Amino acid sequence: MFEATYETLLCDVPRQGVARITLNRPQAMNAYSFRMTQELQAAIVAFRDDDGLRALLITGAGERAFCTGGDIGGADPEHSRAVAASPMGHGREMRDGMQAVVLALRRLDKPSVAMIRGYAVAGGLALALACDMRVAAASAKLGDTSNKVGLLPDEGGAWLFPRAMGLDRALKMSLLHEIYDAETAERLGLVTEVVADAELEARTLLLCETLAAKAPLAVRLTKMMMAKAMETGLEASMVDAQVAVMVTNPSADVREGIAAFRAKRAPKFEGR
Repeated sequence: MFEATYETLLCDVPRQGVARITLNRPQAMNAYSFRMTQELQAAIVAFRDDDGLRALLITGAGERAFCTGGDIGGADPEHSRAVAASPMGHGREMRDGMQAVVLALRRLDKPSVAMIRGYAVAGGLALALACDMRVAAASAKLGDTSNKVGLLPDEGGAWLFPRAMGLDRALKMSLLHEIYDAETAERLGLVTEVVADAELEARTLLLCETLAAKAPLAVRLTKMMMAKAMETGLEASMVDAQVAVMVTNPSADVREGIAAFRAKRAPKFEGR
């Protein structure tokens, strides 16, 4: 069930078809703990498996941060000792933790949107970039602070950052641990849309609600096709499209869409 109770997350359905995950560690600027990564994976799977939920919104509690990366404040010393004592402990922790969250988001065939207020840095920026779109408040700050303390963009940032902003700019951001205002982040390709702080929640919910109202088969297959096309050539992408239309074109959703167009009414898509 998506609306389960978690220690580090709040999960709700604020609009029809829209699932919302709120990182709920505002006292730590929503820095992630290992427990949070486990709960995030569970919540993402619950969203993935619920066909009634068609769009995912991820945000952080409070005004200060979306997510500031991994919690380096020593909040769970027992877990830290276990990691240090285990062979390949740090690598395994990353693999089973935030890397698994990023992969789970990238594998979704339903759209996800990050709503960013405050800081989205280091692993928090990677988490935001793992989503399909990012809506940021005008006062938001985005960047990579990992190198500042000798850490790495290891949550997926080494792959995500260059694809969003180009290799040279990603290297400059990470090696100099730069943080950008929202307008600059949008220009660099890190943000999809910037809105006034007071309008952030309404605008992001409207975007998710609009996505949730679209034809589910077309939305899912479009996302799958585009994601795969990023790693293949044009001809291979066209072959994928030929297979995909065998699903969508005969579907009830397409018949409903055409009927609604002819009747000049809003379509009611059911994902069939």
